[in-house]
Amino acid sequence: MFPSILIVDDEPSILQSLSGLLLDEGFNVITAANGYEALKIIDTESPDLVLLDIWMPGIDGIETLKEIKKNNPFIQVIIISGHGTIETAVKATKLGAFDLIEKPLSIDKVIVAINNALNFRRLEEENKYLRKKTLEKHSITGNSQTITALKKQIAIAAPTDAWILITGENGTGKELAARTIHQLSPRADYPLIDVNCAAIPEELIESELFGHEKGAFTGATAKKRGKFELASKGTIFLDEIGDMSLKTQSKILRVLQEQQFQRVGGSRTLSVDVRVITASNKNLEKEIEKGTFREDIYYRLNVIPIEVPPLRNRSEDIPLLVETFLDECAKQARSKKKEMTQQSLDLLCDYSWPGNVRELKNLIERLDIMVEKDVIDESDIPEPFNPGAKEGMAPIEAQHFVTHNLKDAKKAFEKEFIQRKLLQNNNNVTKTAKAIGVDRSYLHKKLKSLNEIRS
Repeated sequence: MFPSILIVDDEPSILQSLSGLLLDEGFNVITAANGYEALKIIDTESPDLVLLDIWMPGIDGIETLKEIKKNNPFIQVIIISGHGTIETAVKATKLGAFDLIEKPLSIDKVIVAINNALNFRRLEEENKYLRKKTLEKHSITGNSQTITALKKQIAIAAPTDAWILITGENGTGKELAARTIHQLSPRADYPLIDVNCAAIPEELIESELFGHEKGAFTGATAKKRGKFELASKGTIFLDEIGDMSLKTQSKILRVLQEQQFQRVGGSRTLSVDVRVITASNKNLEKEIEKGTFREDIYYRLNVIPIEVPPLRNRSEDIPLLVETFLDECAKQARSKKKEMTQQSLDLLCDYSWPGNVRELKNLIERLDIMVEKDVIDESDIPEPFNPGAKEGMAPIEAQHFVTHNLKDAKKAFEKEFIQRKLLQNNNNVTKTAKAIGVDRSYLHKKLKSLNEIRS
């Protein structure tokens, strides 16, 4: 498909000569003698680009441009004018025109401007597609009443610039909610900077948040931009804000109020424009009563409160979550997607899920690796998710492996050992790998190879 271009000009000679030149360049060309005709053609033909004359009878080029951009914002418009002025160019640009070319027209300039505008449109479309895919990736899965209410809250709050405090238990998806808010906000084209307040040592938090100058302290061999500076025009997400010490809270209070700060070791005051989203698994009002969280910061952050419900309060979403996680496992392993029987799903729906969605995801990942069959049934679901599974396990030394050689016995022992370690670590493959001193990728390969041995 060749790009289609609508030429709008009241001079027949311009329409004829420009049409012929653009047809020779391989474009599909449509013409209109005035703004009214152009707007009718745009409604039916939807061209990729419009070459629009400024001075025309009836509605002029500026008014036509307004109407085009109001109803078709992604159509690129290049203004052509025999009376180009700086004022006209500025006005047209503010209204959304991509470029302005003066008459008499140079075909080389016209072709360059058209190609630049079409490339810009392609880039916009790619960004729109990527943003849609990112939003789908970070969307909150579920159709339960509580999740539907959560999605509605996010849809209302996200397009504003208000600060948001997200609360909920560990593993419920607070970070997912924050990313969804950012993607739906006017700041989506700018960074979302994630800060885990619980993971940064107190002596480094100031440098992490505000940056430092070279030589500010031992080890500061170069200037470093902090998280607030990196998030400028975008969003900063302060996760587990309730774990931040009182000393650190006092340091960020001024920054939160004024959005100004100095790098560690610096004297220049820097200003930033950021939206602040925070999250906590703690009841911050109780932390205020205990004296471990500042009341002034709490009311500064808690403009719009959003609570992410625990999985036990939305068990009807579990089948859909399982389906989503099995899809992800199949894509990662590039293998056939596994299914779960209704009986096995019923077991998962009856479980209380203290680790919430994260715990469910870990279990599905484990089952996808460990179960050899294409269908995961009730007998594959282990304790504590399956009350009907065997109560406890005998010591590994007492297991009677049905084997006649040392190689198979070692494999059987290895499988039993890994299964137990997985249980001890709530089916978290990453934690299990760390606990037994191997890489996560190695454990994945080992789990797959051990599927050849039945316990």
